[in-house]
Amino acid sequence: MKPAVTKLTGISHFFAAASYSLGGFRRLIKEAAFRQELLFFAVSMILLIAVGATLAEMMIATVLFLALFAVEALNTAIEEVIDRISPEISMVGKHAKDLGSFAVVCMIAACGLFLVFTIGKHLLFG
Repeated sequence: MKPAVTKLTGISHFFAAASYSLGGFRRLIKEAAFRQELLFFAVSMILLIAVGATLAEMMIATVLFLALFAVEALNTAIEEVIDRISPEISMVGKHAKDLGSFAVVCMIAACGLFLVFTIGKHLLFG
């Protein structure tokens, strides 16, 4: 019996996975929240450069923002699945969406706290 889905291996798998990731990015860029988070990232990097942040501090900020983008992607995936399987209003669907939103807010707070600390440190203690 043949499997319903044929799994690619080797270099074919790598290119297929890259294609899926690009598709995910193309879907996510349609979300206003993600575009705002990208703007937050760009402004943050400019501010970090302006205050003389170290390369390590800029790398930490980049990793935090990549985590934010990943959580935003997962939140969007949750919302799409809930909307597909439960188009009517349900408490379970609402809770799933609220939890995804809370995860995004936690990551935004983590990014913001790091930026306030780092920028403040450079402005106050040079």
